[in-house]
Amino acid sequence: MADLGAISLWIALALSSYAMLGSLLGKIRGVPALEESARRAVYLLLLVLLVSTLSLVGAFISHDFELAYVAAHSNLAMPNIFTWVASYAGNEGSLLFIAFALSVMAALALWLAPARTRETLPYTAAVLMFVETFFLAVMAFMANPFDTLPVAPLDGEGINPLLTHFGMFFHPPALMTGLIGITVPFAFAMGYLIGGQNEDQWVDAGRTWGIIAWVLLASGLLLGSWWAYTILGWGGFWFWDPVENAAFMPWLALTAFVHSIMVQKRRGMFRMWNIVLINVAFGLALYGMFMNRGGPVPSVHSFGSSSLGAIFLMFLAVGVLVPFAIFFWRYNSLKSAQNLDSMLSREAAFLVNNLLLLGVAFVTLWGTVYPLISELGTGERVTVARPFYDQVNGPLFLALVLLMGIGPLIPWRRANLASLRRSLLWPTSGALAAVAALLVLGIRQPYVLIGFGLCALVTTGIVLEWARGSRSRHRSSGENYPLAFWHLLMANRPRYGGYVVHLAVVMVVLGVLGTTFYSVQRDVVLAPGERVDIAGYQIEYIGTTTTPKADRTEFISTLQVYRDSRPLTTMHPRRSFYPSFNMASTRAAIRSTPVEDLYVVPSENLPDGSVGFRILVNPLMWWMWVAGPVMILGTVIALWSQPVRQTVGTTSLAPTPARQRPAAAPAADA
Repeated sequence: MADLGAISLWIALALSSYAMLGSLLGKIRGVPALEESARRAVYLLLLVLLVSTLSLVGAFISHDFELAYVAAHSNLAMPNIFTWVASYAGNEGSLLFIAFALSVMAALALWLAPARTRETLPYTAAVLMFVETFFLAVMAFMANPFDTLPVAPLDGEGINPLLTHFGMFFHPPALMTGLIGITVPFAFAMGYLIGGQNEDQWVDAGRTWGIIAWVLLASGLLLGSWWAYTILGWGGFWFWDPVENAAFMPWLALTAFVHSIMVQKRRGMFRMWNIVLINVAFGLALYGMFMNRGGPVPSVHSFGSSSLGAIFLMFLAVGVLVPFAIFFWRYNSLKSAQNLDSMLSREAAFLVNNLLLLGVAFVTLWGTVYPLISELGTGERVTVARPFYDQVNGPLFLALVLLMGIGPLIPWRRANLASLRRSLLWPTSGALAAVAALLVLGIRQPYVLIGFGLCALVTTGIVLEWARGSRSRHRSSGENYPLAFWHLLMANRPRYGGYVVHLAVVMVVLGVLGTTFYSVQRDVVLAPGERVDIAGYQIEYIGTTTTPKADRTEFISTLQVYRDSRPLTTMHPRRSFYPSFNMASTRAAIRSTPVEDLYVVPSENLPDGSVGFRILVNPLMWWMWVAGPVMILGTVIALWSQPVRQTVGTTSLAPTPARQRPAAAPAADA
């Protein structure tokens, strides 16, 4: 397995290098056969890296401790179910996963590329393979997962206990795939610029792959929050950790891009701006991978110290400076076909939305790098804590939610105050009704009132759009309301898929508001038979069972939960001690409902049989975890697009197939 993996890795490096150079030379010299050969090399690269990846997984399954990477990240006691997690648990394996993920997306991007990108596709392939070659070269020369030890140990060091969690099957792959996935829309944009095209041939492919990378990153961030919530034991889900921030910032830039590219597609505007956005997103993605691999700021999420920081920093510099150099080279060809007609228009709302998103990204970046800047300037590292991010980014996020509510209701080109009043009447009424209800319930927190009011504004606007469109179809076609709603969704998938994603964002906001402002926490030590009261719950500690395992000792506590003196549920929080790592790992017991989470995690097992517990009641947390599947559903609907009629002289697209559309659902609104 080791030999096969090592050989396939070197073959992959040769293939990516050939595909990069062949694409460029074939295009420059006008040799279509060379271009085609290079493209086939991309497809073959996928298969070769699949062999390499399976070889590494096979080495873990067979406990091939001759491989240094396998010995460092597994042992005989590790359950086989975590073999896949262990394969990307360290620098070397994660680099192989990233290279494989990029090879899959590159092959699909070239295979499914729209015909109108044919002229620039070799440049796109060259950019994709340049990035691929970098990762493969780093592995081949600096971090080879198939390096062997002089003497194979009898057992390995084992997998980090924090990674033995169900979320690890999805969280790291989603984040890594999302980060490297930004390379695809970036490559289409660079191919367009290098090729010197004057039309927007790259927009459709850029939008599609931008949304794919966006949803992967969003899913990874939510899954990471869930992992932190259930395993780290502090009862929260986001700490503004440097590596958390490094994944969050490219998602913000990508969010701006996938919104802004709609304006370019619909109105032929923001051509320069969209190139800038995808360049920024790509640069931030490279920064995120740098922070994970030898970055200067320690984090619980990083892969630990390594010698790769310098080489990734150099690649980051290349990935920022060269694309912007190309941008300025082609600057004169990027003038938009249309100008902004009015600041009271949907285009202007998109622009303000983009600026707010970049504002949040800048604040987050500043907070992340400021400790380094302070250390260089004063010799002392000043830590930027969570209050800074919350206080500065909080108002910006609320402004974003406001725009999310009113932006889709503003007409394109120009709106007048009368039409705007009509569009916003009912959503505003819904927001005011929600605020009034909260005031009656005794809620006085300004942020909470504003946040819930804005959530009501967004939700009311979306529901009204759906209701009007469904009613229109029902009246015109005689369809029942569920069927009318389904056909409405299918008639304009980008628009209504976007609405579903917006509802998912509302769910996240609800979870953040509830747990941030109304979480209740108690740290207690309970002996068997003792009770504690918290937020209407009575929790009785029954006892703890101790179970020795091959690599750990498990302490499983039993608690009986009562409400109004009636038995409600039994909870089993767990604490495990790993002697080989000299560390403990916890698993919180969580009773989750749409109203609130009851969260119990053990902190310490005392010799007298008593146990320290952290108990929290987190309102509305359930909505944050439900948001993930809803967001994926909305993205799938939005990506399931159909051709739209172009209204400006950018690219001539195929006309929309004849289909009955309700008046309330104009085409091409995404």
